Amino acid sequence: MYCDKCGAQVQPDQAFCSRCGKQLGGSVATIRLRRGRVQEHLNLVAIFWMAFSALNAIGGIVLIVIANTLFVHGRVNAPPFLHPLLGTLGIFILAKAAIGLAAAFGLMQHETWARTLVLILSFIALFISIPFGTALGVYTMWVLMPRDSEKEYESMAATRAA
Repeated sequence: MYCDKCGAQVQPDQAFCSRCGKQLGGSVATIRLRRGRVQEHLNLVAIFWMAFSALNAIGGIVLIVIANTLFVHGRVNAPPFLHPLLGTLGIFILAKAAIGLAAAFGLMQHETWARTLVLILSFIALFISIPFGTALGVYTMWVLMPRDSEKEYESMAATRAA
């Protein structure tokens, strides 16, 4: 049961609210607690990051394969800097995919570090991976960025740790 003035939890036999001091003579309300934004959307954000990271991993592998098959030893008439450039780019994309997968699994486990890492990745995705990364970045920031979301995520992580 909850106080109808401040929402604090009260006992059925309690005469006054312990938080606001309101007299509870029969005006105790039963409130159904609503799930927060983070709790409702966290698994979906994590699944989207897993899918997005898997697509990035495929792209990184394709770049590395192209760099090591087409642009090696002058097979294709292309500038010599193309082989190392594509190979390095592929490695960076694979690293970003691995970090994204780790962050997604961390979100599903309610790890404290995962929220920060996903927010950093979503900011990067806003500008680099247009249009899907932009959409995912905006959605992730909408779910995890507000201060209330930070408190809710920290409480979820604390209950998981306990």
